[in-house]
Amino acid sequence: MKTPKIEVGILSSETIRFRFNGTFLETDTRKNFIAEEGTAIVVGETSFILHINGKKFIYNDAVIFEPDNENTDDFELFNVIIGVQFHWERAGNQRFKGKLKLFADKGKLTAVNILSLEEYLLSVISSEMSSTSSTELLKAHAVISRSWLLAQLEKSKQVKNEVYTTYIKNNDGYIRWYDREEHDHFDVCADDHCQRYQGITMVSSEQVYDALKITRGEVLTYNNKVCDARFYKCCGGVTELFENTWEPTHHPYLTKVVDNRDIPTGYNMDLSKEKNARKWILTKPDAFCNTNDETILSQMLNNYDQKTLDFYRWETILTQAEIKELILYKIGIDVGDVLDLIPVERGVSGRLIRLKIVGSKSSITIGKELEIRKALSKSHLYSSAFVIEKKMSKEKTNKVPDSFTLKGAGWGHGVGLCQIGAAVMSTKGYSYQEILAHYYPASKLEKMY
Repeated sequence: MKTPKIEVGILSSETIRFRFNGTFLETDTRKNFIAEEGTAIVVGETSFILHINGKKFIYNDAVIFEPDNENTDDFELFNVIIGVQFHWERAGNQRFKGKLKLFADKGKLTAVNILSLEEYLLSVISSEMSSTSSTELLKAHAVISRSWLLAQLEKSKQVKNEVYTTYIKNNDGYIRWYDREEHDHFDVCADDHCQRYQGITMVSSEQVYDALKITRGEVLTYNNKVCDARFYKCCGGVTELFENTWEPTHHPYLTKVVDNRDIPTGYNMDLSKEKNARKWILTKPDAFCNTNDETILSQMLNNYDQKTLDFYRWETILTQAEIKELILYKIGIDVGDVLDLIPVERGVSGRLIRLKIVGSKSSITIGKELEIRKALSKSHLYSSAFVIEKKMSKEKTNKVPDSFTLKGAGWGHGVGLCQIGAAVMSTKGYSYQEILAHYYPASKLEKMY
């Protein structure tokens, strides 16, 4: 099998600015553009104008620019947003190897990078974490990033011919999950919704090249299929089932894993029960990801991620005014004063799968975990593994809470590999094979190409 080529959606806007660093050729006409800066402006549903070197070009369809020399030529995109709708959202310029594809759709322009999967991975494992991370961690991440993308490509082929929904309405509310089937015009996006990809901007160490060379073509498999190898920042001590976060499909390799060599004593590990989940979340049991080691975190986390230091256990307070505004804005329902937040269903890691919001005007039950995180935060809560404490008004006649305190565990959806836990495991001498076996039980490590 040859190394696959993939298309990565980088940026979508009404105007896109870029620069060619070297010589690029328009694929259809073979026009040369040498070290030039350009601006693309949308002018219709599927039309756009390209201004470059004082000339104007009109396109009614997609256009592709390819480098004359793949080793030396690259292109730069200006004002690329990373961390979209997350608390670390920011804009910056990014450089990319491979081809640049521009197209307009529904009145917006999209910039797509076309390149080989292995070139793509060079950036992913440097963007998802620091490129100075330990070699074993980088190897593990190379394998799961490769596996995840190949599994998504296969899944995309399947769902094209199926009726696929990520929203289910029921009598008391709805459940919704978020996956990547919405990317109709490219294979994968460049942000946290898929995998962080920031081109050659983030590739900066020999460890990254070594990790890719050693693991080239290696993937995780189960029953002769490439594993949908999910990952996130911190599990909070226990990983979650795939079906509790996304579609109701069970994957034996995405199951409950206690993030420790031994199960912590003094806990009932059935965290789907409220009493057990509360004790687990309100304490700090030993786990690989329970660390404040600055050396490990500085190697594993990029500079913007290091602003989040309370990832293992965290706390946030929402006033009555804040939570009313959030629910109206995020869910689109005026429940009135929020009287209570009631856990309806928890997963095996203690993460909330369904949450009932009780209001003075109406009540609604929502899920799954990311929908809950979105509804209770301007960006995202760190996770849905939280317990709720109400602060009541001092006025005895007022039964409306003044605020809600959410005390939580972990950072992310909790399915698959815990990046901080894996970083700690690598410093303790675990090989990348052992790290993968820990987080993806029942999977096999195989070489695909």
